[in-house]
Amino acid sequence: MSRVRLVNVGKRFGDVRAVADVNLEIEDREFLVLVGPSGCGKTTTLRMVAGLEDVSDGEIYIGDRLVNDVEPKDRDIAMVFQNYALYPHMTVYDNMAFALKLRRLPRADIERRVREAADVLGIGELLRRRPKELSGGQRQRVALGRAIVRSPSVFLMDEPLSNLDAQLRVQMRAEISKLHQRVATTFIYVTHDQVEAMTMGQRIVVMKDGLVQQIDVPQALYDRPRNRFVAAFIGSPAMNFMDATLGEGGVVLGGVSRPVPARLEDALKPARGRRMEVGVRPEDIWVGGERAGAHGGWELDTVVEVVEPLGAEQYLHLSSPCGQLTARVSPDLSARPGDHCPINLNPAKIHVFDAETGLAYR
Repeated sequence: MSRVRLVNVGKRFGDVRAVADVNLEIEDREFLVLVGPSGCGKTTTLRMVAGLEDVSDGEIYIGDRLVNDVEPKDRDIAMVFQNYALYPHMTVYDNMAFALKLRRLPRADIERRVREAADVLGIGELLRRRPKELSGGQRQRVALGRAIVRSPSVFLMDEPLSNLDAQLRVQMRAEISKLHQRVATTFIYVTHDQVEAMTMGQRIVVMKDGLVQQIDVPQALYDRPRNRFVAAFIGSPAMNFMDATLGEGGVVLGGVSRPVPARLEDALKPARGRRMEVGVRPEDIWVGGERAGAHGGWELDTVVEVVEPLGAEQYLHLSSPCGQLTARVSPDLSARPGDHCPINLNPAKIHVFDAETGLAYR
């Protein structure tokens, strides 16, 4: 069993709280992603699981074993770092075999493991090269291979793709996902990139300021964010937010009362008179075409400020009585800066957050 469990885990550096009260169960063979902005505590959490940082509070279990006081080499984990940490004077083969040699495994066993890992990663022809003779993507594969040969219970990955260019990152995302399926063990992956998190994780832990904000499957994070931070962090372009209040007649937005979306009627009953923020994702802003006027009560008049064509879609940056908005629309829609642009917000996809607590009404 390679299940990992964190119980009330915290970390302090002097008077600075880096991580607080993390409770998390990672199932055997699960691919779990820790995501959040720089300084949120995700890497510190990973390093505590690895044993590279002491735990200030709480308990960490790998399988059924409490590992708070267990040395990193004895935790049956393998870690892939952001900088790859390859030995520059060693060949690819020797880099991958180094940990196995330290464990004094038979030479034939080492040869078999290295060859098998190299075949899985497609680097068999690189085994006699040194790191300086490799591209960034090849070095990343070597770092992964060094972890694979150890056959650990848990793989820990700390921003392993951050040094790669955009096209190679996309390729390596798919490669790591395939690797997880092949080796069938537990992966804990840290990234600041929400696209990586959404495309790779079976579950995602969103962190901010050392605190867990939400743990959920990718689509649920996107469709049902627990608070404003999660709503803003997950999704690209980011969710649009507009100041509003709840009056007797509905949601007052841009000085106009709008009907409360049916799915939020019960949740918003206690919020009458409170300040709130209405959130809507760029794809849920409808511009022109058949949808215009189709959902009365959530119309806004806007002006196009910037058009960003992206081939398969385009982003419109709009000015409105409620502030700046971004809409994701079809590339067939004709729009130019300065155009008057009536829009409709899809009420079935509107999110409402308390302006003081940031919590979602749902």
